[in-house]
Amino acid sequence: MHKLKIGKYELGSRLIVGSGKYIDFQTTREATLASGSELITVAVRRLNITNPDKENLRDTFAGTNVNFLPNSAGCTTAEEAITTFRLTREATGIDLIKLEVIGDTKKTLYPDVIETIKACQILAKDGFTIMAYTSDDPIMAKRLEDAGAHAIMPLAAPIGSGLGIQNPYNIVFIREAVSVPVIVDAGIGCASDAAYAMELGADGVLTNTAIAQAQNPILMAKAMKHAVIAGRMSYLSGRIPKRPYATASSPIHGMIQF
Repeated sequence: MHKLKIGKYELGSRLIVGSGKYIDFQTTREATLASGSELITVAVRRLNITNPDKENLRDTFAGTNVNFLPNSAGCTTAEEAITTFRLTREATGIDLIKLEVIGDTKKTLYPDVIETIKACQILAKDGFTIMAYTSDDPIMAKRLEDAGAHAIMPLAAPIGSGLGIQNPYNIVFIREAVSVPVIVDAGIGCASDAAYAMELGADGVLTNTAIAQAQNPILMAKAMKHAVIAGRMSYLSGRIPKRPYATASSPIHGMIQF
């Protein structure tokens, strides 16, 4: 299968994982490596990747092929997100980012897509490669692409809910609306959710809570790895059409008559 291309970057794995909610950095490392993912999101306002005097996630992944995807978790305005990423790039040199601006911080954690578009326009001019978290709205997805996003990341369900894909047709509509990669993000609860997302035509899946808070995070990470691969292969294979009635597996023509 072809690699996932996001702007100037190429990824061998179509699974992206998160770094939050693990019991410790060692479990984060083990689960991430088990997932086969090459990209892990880091909430730069919450997790340390810049201060060498404190426990540092970059040290945890030293010597691996895992790269960091800074995100703007905790930002509620375009200005906060822009400032966060400018400071992060200055400190780390990383310019591949996950842009998220949250509109409802108390209940749904739904994105403020208007603020996200504003930030996207400015960050694109600054030369960032932007993966934009958004609602499952194909109109807004297209506007984010027009604003300079290099990948669109629609939610499957509220962040951390584990509800799975609630609006599968919207994922399909977004895939049809944009020409950049579509990465299904938020709401994945188990491996079958990830496979389903890929079978709908998504280019990749991002999941955090489903792995980090599983009873066995390492095993769930492995399951997610295989689910994404299987889902992509299934999508590329082309499924049979759904029919209301049975069709015989064996041909009737030439059947022995009694």
